Amino acid sequence: MSQQQHEAQIAAFIRANGVTRCPTACAAPTQAAGSAADRAALRERAERLEEIREEKARQARLQFGWVGKTPTPVLA
Repeated sequence: MSQQQHEAQIAAFIRANGVTRCPTACAAPTQAAGSAADRAALRERAERLEEIREEKARQARLQFGWVGKTPTPVLA
């Protein structure tokens, strides 16, 4: 596919569907001032990811028999 064909397909997609937000906005926090709904969605996503991280850590502690114990932090 040539660059011109690629750009034509992108333009056709945008004409047909519109673009409401940048897909990378959900990948990492941004310095831009997004809408209140976007900020809320990013906050909710961060909270869900933190819950998943905590659950994985809890499962790892159960697997290794660290129930009720907090691992000692490693100081660099």
